[in-house]
Amino acid sequence: MEIEIQDFQKDVIEESFKIPVLVDFWADWCGPCRILGPVLEKLAQKYSDKWKLIKINTEEFPEIAAKYGVISIPNVKLFHKGKVINEFVGALPEKMLEDWLRKSIPSKYSDMIEKAKLLLSNGKESDAKVILEEVHKGDITNSEAKILLSKILIFENPKEALRLIESSNTYDELVDLANSISFFAELFEKLQTPEKLPEHQVKSIYIEAIKQLIKKNFSQSLEKFIEVIREYKQYDDEGARKACIAIFKYLGEDNEITLNYRREFGRALYI
Repeated sequence: MEIEIQDFQKDVIEESFKIPVLVDFWADWCGPCRILGPVLEKLAQKYSDKWKLIKINTEEFPEIAAKYGVISIPNVKLFHKGKVINEFVGALPEKMLEDWLRKSIPSKYSDMIEKAKLLLSNGKESDAKVILEEVHKGDITNSEAKILLSKILIFENPKEALRLIESSNTYDELVDLANSISFFAELFEKLQTPEKLPEHQVKSIYIEAIKQLIKKNFSQSLEKFIEVIREYKQYDDEGARKACIAIFKYLGEDNEITLNYRREFGRALYI
């Protein structure tokens, strides 16, 4: 496996349009480089289908190091479609390095996932579902595809949505959405056994809020949950408060419904 650079334009820039390229800027005199290098090479063999490793000795190619702002080494930069999309400096332990790679390496299905996201934002869930199912079939380890697919399935097949979440490796950008979907599943389960809910005058309002949620009537659901908060915030272990937050996270902070109800939600909490 040839990993030392021969031609930067060809080996890194052009190649990164075919597969993500991880560039390790190093030097013979650098102790941490000698620690990191073998780990990178080991992982490059392990994940050869997902990314490619290129090593650049900064003593031999100072002009390339200078062009990309390499000040201290080891410096590892991830190239995708001709551009640096992420990087780190220093020698990471193997486990931390694998976590970084898992979060940073774009999937070969990234364009399909972005298209599915656009369809979801435009309310075209059935079209997005077809794409996400295709991605999931091609890469069953793709956590982003699993979470986005569960975002659709939670209303029609909560058990399958939960299975997808539980089998995924959620990271920062996905945690809030995954938690929201999981909480929706908890709420929907309560509809199956309403007799287990605490008896209180807000119980019927709370149940109606969940019914509106399962119908994807988010505005009506939020109105009911906020009404419960105003009447008795502690009901069902503050279930209404948690439900509102879950809906906001599910829809996204920039969603019109989220923006419309955030202030009302805040006021209800501090009455």
